[in-house]
Amino acid sequence: MTISDLIRSWPAARRLACAVLVAAIAAAPARAEMVLSVYSGGNFSPDSTVDYDFNRGGGPGRVRASWDGESLKLPPYFGVRATWWFEDRPRWGVAIDNAHTKVTADPMPAPFAELEFTDGINMVTGNLHYRFLNDSRVTPYVGAGVGFTTPHVEVTNLAGTSRTSEYQFGGPAAEALIGVEARINARWAVFGELKTGYADISADLSGGGRLSTEVISNQVSIGVSYTLKKR
Repeated sequence: MTISDLIRSWPAARRLACAVLVAAIAAAPARAEMVLSVYSGGNFSPDSTVDYDFNRGGGPGRVRASWDGESLKLPPYFGVRATWWFEDRPRWGVAIDNAHTKVTADPMPAPFAELEFTDGINMVTGNLHYRFLNDSRVTPYVGAGVGFTTPHVEVTNLAGTSRTSEYQFGGPAAEALIGVEARINARWAVFGELKTGYADISADLSGGGRLSTEVISNQVSIGVSYTLKKR
């Protein structure tokens, strides 16, 4: 199956999320201030419903999962982002953000022996950002966007008849953020952010089963940015 076949097989909402992300990449202006950022911190998720069908050894069902972010366990919560601030409208910019958020069910609900996305839900979004420029070194900003997830699905049932451990296209994602950047010099800056991400995950399980859930990822991030020369 080609990538185009895979995208066409998605529901309309997922195709729209992918299209918005591609549009954000295409919107990166030819002349702009490009900023590369890396960040880490903590991610926290409220409980959510998990629907499953193991197909063999358990059949369909629904449980309520309590999620633990395990932010500092390897691999830790982190993110990378590229932002392009428009030259003619310097308060506005577009960004591509990849947040390596993670969750595991704790306590583990029956009939699961393993239910986690600790190698990442991996929310990839195309964002629109706005910064409140002023005469100081400190610049507040906000942003929001949509995209998709590429979760590492780690699911095993208690019967041992179904074990899944692989990366998949999970479904649509969205995020909103508010942050403050403190510039060190013309190139380097540090920043802090509060982010909320939404992931609609639909995964294939071994043996023909399915699993779906919606995860809200609340994040507290601290990072560093480097400004490249204008394109």
